[in-house]
Amino acid sequence: MAPYEVLCVGDTATDVFIRLSDGHIRTWNDHEGHWLDLPYGGKVPFDYAHTVEAGGNAANAAVGLARLGVGTALASHVGNDPTGHAIQAALHREGVDTHLMRLDPAHPSNRSFVLWYHQDRTILVHHEPYEYLWTHLTPRDVPAWMYLSSVGSEATDYYNQLLKWLDEEPAVRLVFQPGTIQISQGVDALRGIYRRTEILICNREEAVEIGAADHGDLAAILDSLYVLGPQLVVVTDGPDGAYAYDGSRRLRVSSYPDPSPPRERTGAGDAFSSTFVAALVKGHSVVEALEWAPINAMRVVQDVGAQAGLLDEQSLLLERKAAPEWYGVSQW
Repeated sequence: MAPYEVLCVGDTATDVFIRLSDGHIRTWNDHEGHWLDLPYGGKVPFDYAHTVEAGGNAANAAVGLARLGVGTALASHVGNDPTGHAIQAALHREGVDTHLMRLDPAHPSNRSFVLWYHQDRTILVHHEPYEYLWTHLTPRDVPAWMYLSSVGSEATDYYNQLLKWLDEEPAVRLVFQPGTIQISQGVDALRGIYRRTEILICNREEAVEIGAADHGDLAAILDSLYVLGPQLVVVTDGPDGAYAYDGSRRLRVSSYPDPSPPRERTGAGDAFSSTFVAALVKGHSVVEALEWAPINAMRVVQDVGAQAGLLDEQSLLLERKAAPEWYGVSQW
């Protein structure tokens, strides 16, 4: 057995948060969405910058799992450069096993720039075209769980290699939290991954894009994901909580009450997903996992970045014990 319980798989990036100042920014809405405007061709002051060395969905999940006492490793591609070495060092400090990370000499490490304005953010992302190769796992490296998330656009062969390996290791329980690029590639491109997935986790907007159901019909959204093959579908819905469906039960959990207004919302989904999985890895039920997950999502938005607010297990259980009487999971 592997010396870790969960192997997270996905791209890693250094995240640079740029706190934008009032007075030079405009936001507005139209039928296509919510928009952020900056003056074109000028200089825009900002308040300060904050760097998180090891960001990205998979790295955020790995840190969240490790904080909760789950043995975790990360399989990822980074550049063989100072940024890549800093990413590895940051993960080591969090107790994440990085021996399956590949240092690519031909491409630099990924960097993302987070334009943070008020409580929300716009993220400028770029995935380097790494030569994605699924790593050779010895028997001692085979985990009980795999947590697959965002990978760059040049990864078709990588998915095929990964799926072949998963089919050869039927005992490995696959969690899939698709990233933006994976969702944009369409269901057909990743149909084998969806079929092999045990737990599929995404937010409501992502679920609509994946399954093409009506945004207002939650039951249809859950059904559209379940028919792709997962045994359990989990859909988060911001302040409206989250939902789970296993083909028979439809469950709902409220969002956990914020002690103060959110400071910055990056990573709430990663915190929810990794905490949900951590509870299951530790032997808790789906209901208990749904009760755990919103607590860490709440804590993350109270700080800057996707990792600073993540709790350890003892702190999370204390929060759960202090929850208001109305907080919990219900069937609908």
